[in-house]
Amino acid sequence: MSKRVLIAGESWVTHSIHTKGFDSFTTTEYNEGVRWLKAALESGGWDVTFLPNHLAAREFPLTVAELAAYDVVMLSDIGANTLLLHPDTFVRSIPLPNRLVSIRDYVQGGGGLVMIGGYLTFQGIEAKGKWAGSPVEEALPVRLHHRDDRVESPQGVVPRVGDRSHPIVAGLDAEWPALLGFNEVEARPDAEVLVRVAGHPLVVAGSFGKGRSVAFTSDCGPHWAPPPFCDWAGYAPLWNQIAGWVSGR
Repeated sequence: MSKRVLIAGESWVTHSIHTKGFDSFTTTEYNEGVRWLKAALESGGWDVTFLPNHLAAREFPLTVAELAAYDVVMLSDIGANTLLLHPDTFVRSIPLPNRLVSIRDYVQGGGGLVMIGGYLTFQGIEAKGKWAGSPVEEALPVRLHHRDDRVESPQGVVPRVGDRSHPIVAGLDAEWPALLGFNEVEARPDAEVLVRVAGHPLVVAGSFGKGRSVAFTSDCGPHWAPPPFCDWAGYAPLWNQIAGWVSGR
């Protein structure tokens, strides 16, 4: 039986202005940061569908029934507005289902949700992620701050596992390679904080209705997750165990 996961986000376009004295020119580059996560999940037998930000705006499922085609939905470095404001609604004023409500109801009905940190998940840079107060926050095992929640840690901070018996962290090292930042959140009272970094929650697991959710408050790839973390032997097992637990497999 196939195991299906949908990853939304993890892409960006960089538009640069190069000024050389009197003259200037622009360059544009498209980038994706999903390859480490995608490869890790595929190595564990997951069928991965990836929707980069510019495609997620239109192609991310609208309804609970459409989301139910996936065992797990992962949101990584994608702002709430990208899913809230479908182009047909924003440009053409066509009413459509609220996808943030659909995600919440998908989890409540038995789906698995993972939110991965970055500059546009949780609250992110300048609080532009805008997940705080959204229907999706209701399904998460953490409460979000209504402010810029980044904790930049250029010196490197080491994640430390608490209860190593939990299926998500079973068999993994007690200490992981250093990260360079994370989003600050508050674990819900009934959630389990499995890993902390600099004293803050890094991996939090919880239930919502019939479903499960996990918050991973740092990146799944650069820049907050540098090569030593992405190349760590525990990287693929971690993501497969997260996906397996949150889906109930």
